[in-house]
Amino acid sequence: MKTVYIVRHAKSSWKYQGVSDIDRPLKERGIQDAHLMSKHLAKQMDRPDVFISSVANRALHTGVIFCQNFNYPFSNLKIKKELYSFSDGYLVKTVKALDDSFNSAIIFSHDHGINTFVNKFGNKPIAHVTTCGVIGIRFDEKHWKNIKKGKTILAEFPKNLK
Repeated sequence: MKTVYIVRHAKSSWKYQGVSDIDRPLKERGIQDAHLMSKHLAKQMDRPDVFISSVANRALHTGVIFCQNFNYPFSNLKIKKELYSFSDGYLVKTVKALDDSFNSAIIFSHDHGINTFVNKFGNKPIAHVTTCGVIGIRFDEKHWKNIKKGKTILAEFPKNLK
């Protein structure tokens, strides 16, 4: 069995003019939500085997906060330039290319690709994954490359914890 947790980056700031999209930082609310979600989830589930983030500042910062609260070494956080995409194509490729020695993974990425991915691979329709939302999908497969439709086992959002 394989399980993937997909995390949409926390709320980012638009306040800095001239900052490129890839470099946008988290807002204070985003930082708080990332701590709230990761602390809650760290108590509810086993730590995923591998943490992977988009190269974008907002996704990477969200991932670092999750690493901290899951007690996962920052140095082991994998950063993938390809995840800075707003389609599900690179997200699918990233998941299907995971090493089979990992039974679980948590991936920090972006809006449209996440929504498409969780509805294509999960069995529970999700209209919109909000910022810092986490969706968990379990697959009855031995190999990541063979994943098809899985079972949505987690759909958690910051507003549910406030």
